[in-house]
Amino acid sequence: MTNATLIDRYVDAAMRTVPEAQRTDLAAELRGSIDDQIEARVAEGQALDEAERAVLTELGDPDKLAAGYTERPLWLIGPRYYLTWWRLLKLLWAIVPACAAFGVALAQTLAGEDFGTTVGAVVSVTLSVIVHIGFWTTLVFFIVERSERGDDPRIVGEWTPDDLPEIRERGAGLSDLVASLVFLALAAGAVLWDHFIGFVYTSAEGWMPFLSPDLWPWWIGALFVLMVLEALLAISVYAKGRWDAGSATVNVFLNLVIAGGALWLLAQQQLINPEFYPAIIPADSADTVSTVVSTLFGFGIIAIAVWDSVDAFLKAHRSR
Repeated sequence: MTNATLIDRYVDAAMRTVPEAQRTDLAAELRGSIDDQIEARVAEGQALDEAERAVLTELGDPDKLAAGYTERPLWLIGPRYYLTWWRLLKLLWAIVPACAAFGVALAQTLAGEDFGTTVGAVVSVTLSVIVHIGFWTTLVFFIVERSERGDDPRIVGEWTPDDLPEIRERGAGLSDLVASLVFLALAAGAVLWDHFIGFVYTSAEGWMPFLSPDLWPWWIGALFVLMVLEALLAISVYAKGRWDAGSATVNVFLNLVIAGGALWLLAQQQLINPEFYPAIIPADSADTVSTVVSTLFGFGIIAIAVWDSVDAFLKAHRSR
């Protein structure tokens, strides 16, 4: 992929919040306006790179420009801080509730609470964190804005073209296909290595597998079939050149089958080799370590499945 120019990045950033029906026309209009202003500056003797940066700087933040195109008011906190408030709020909502939910779920699981109690605690804490983040973040910006007394406290810096985000990938390029196929090949190789060679060496037992030998051949065979389907899905997305609702739905189904099967086996204590922990850890600590690792393993499976599913739908939405 060639490096996007500042103009490409500016137009892409400005069109992200514009309704799809208006996007093509407004993008062409904006690009034409930028080109005209740059040509005028170059004709006056200004260097091309300087003219480009000067024009984009005068246009200002692309999100603010897009709001002007669509007559969308940037009011809640106030025009000066609205975009900063909204970007910070989205970032906090994307990170903090997930971390809080994971911490609570892990603590409840290690404490031996049943599934219903754990789910109730996770939901309660997650909703509370979301509400508190929204309230306290908004309150801070409200206080700052109302405390200005006409002076600029310089919390929000002047926008420059250096603040432009990179054009977002659609997840359907050759590099994405290669990465997916390599990851699946490594995963398959790791499973085969674990079974035929082993995961860790012990003086008493020799090489020991991490996964339960009883998973062979049917459970591992089913996993390999699902991995082949994942590879075919990646090839299909690359061939179409984009994600769509259909491929994202198939991806969710595959994630549910793989994650659901792994979690069921983990809950039934059939996923990890029962002789693994006693062979490498003292007997009085084996049960505790097994519980902790199994819990973390389970949360890791859920996190990967959720992230991959959401990411596919986001890419499908961007490609519409």
